Amino acid sequence: MSSLHRFRVQADAMLTELAGPRWALVLAGGVELETVAGHHLLAEGDAALVDARTAHRITGSGRESYLAVADLRVVAPAYRLPSPLVVRGFGTRHDGVAALVGKCPLENECRPSLFAASYGNLIGAAMTTSWLEDQGTPATERDEAVAAVVAAVTARPGESWTVERMARLVHLSRSALGERFRRALGRGPAEVLREVRMREARRLLGDLSSPVEHVAFAVGYGSTAAFSRAFSSHHGVGPQAWRDASPARDAESREHHPGRGGGRRADQERGRDAVGVQEDAS
Repeated sequence: MSSLHRFRVQADAMLTELAGPRWALVLAGGVELETVAGHHLLAEGDAALVDARTAHRITGSGRESYLAVADLRVVAPAYRLPSPLVVRGFGTRHDGVAALVGKCPLENECRPSLFAASYGNLIGAAMTTSWLEDQGTPATERDEAVAAVVAAVTARPGESWTVERMARLVHLSRSALGERFRRALGRGPAEVLREVRMREARRLLGDLSSPVEHVAFAVGYGSTAAFSRAFSSHHGVGPQAWRDASPARDAESREHHPGRGGGRRADQERGRDAVGVQEDAS
């Protein structure tokens, strides 16, 4: 997660600028979330998580409403989560998280590094826990082989991972690992590997002193060109363009120009994620 903003939605008006993955918490009032799968009426305190591949729109529900909206991207979940994932009463069930969201948006007064790294994971964990509770699914019911592979690639994204190597790690064949990944997470191991590498790349790009070439090798790509192609395919913009629009760049600009006004930053992760992923490497 790299941005969190408050939005006011007028009665029957549509909230725009919703490309990419989104998490929304209704702070006051009520809205309607619409996807091809149906409509969800969200009341005050309800939250919803929509992945980057799910087309959606949010409209006011008869009165002025206020939302907290973040670009929360679930990278490697331990469970196959639906999209949209709606949690009723999130503000009551996770009042501490809701209070943080209400007080510290990633806008003018709060630096991105103080919020995004810690609270993005906190929000994701709270959403997943609530969904498991609502489904009556014990949190212990997960595929341990898949969890072990995800933990390994998350800890060492820069290594030369292939699907075969991941399968050997848990003593499975390539096909068996792929089947278990798709059953558990709804995605293949190569796609999860790419998500993990792209998350680490976004983190490293936040350090403006780190060259793009260094970031490319740190996340397992053999050349800057290969990394740039993969990053552009995944985000819709190249790594340098993403860095130029990132909160880190904005923070540096504010430090060098303290009199400059804050203003809302453009979303740096526009567009849909790439769906074409090679199974041999990422």
